[in-house]
Amino acid sequence: MATNAVDETEATKATTDEKAVDTTESDEVPQTEVPAAADDAQTKEETPSGVGQGAAAVVSAALGVVSLTGSWIGTVASARQNLVGQLETAQNAGVAQQIQAVYGDAWQTTALWGGLFALIALVVGVVTLARPAFGTPGRIQAPWIKSVAWAGVALGVIGLFLAVLKYTGILVGLPSAS
Repeated sequence: MATNAVDETEATKATTDEKAVDTTESDEVPQTEVPAAADDAQTKEETPSGVGQGAAAVVSAALGVVSLTGSWIGTVASARQNLVGQLETAQNAGVAQQIQAVYGDAWQTTALWGGLFALIALVVGVVTLARPAFGTPGRIQAPWIKSVAWAGVALGVIGLFLAVLKYTGILVGLPSAS
């Protein structure tokens, strides 16, 4: 029986020593993993996340909508052109000349600003779609970015087309003075 007690004590002591060794070894493992995690963080920082492309796609679509609906700056420029037309038109000017100076020039100014927003939307959308060709090889652009960028391009084309039609008078032209 005395032998059993000694054996149990030695076994308990050995188990305790092994646990101590295991604990020491487990403390060393995270220290070796930390540099590997730091390398992963550096790799993630170096690879682009696509946030800029997503933002550019959304900006393109928003500018396309603005080109169709009008902008504050276009409204202000139109009102200014209307005022300039009123000030520069002589009292004895013909009706056609007054209509052109007061309303026609303001309408064309609105069309110019709409066309400018449409052109910017078109360029930003095309650049967003073309960006992966000049980026990291093998990196795929997120499908939603492509969809929103295509929407921006489509809205830009429509806005540009409508701006040209408004400017030339084909779409809602000025009434004739005769």
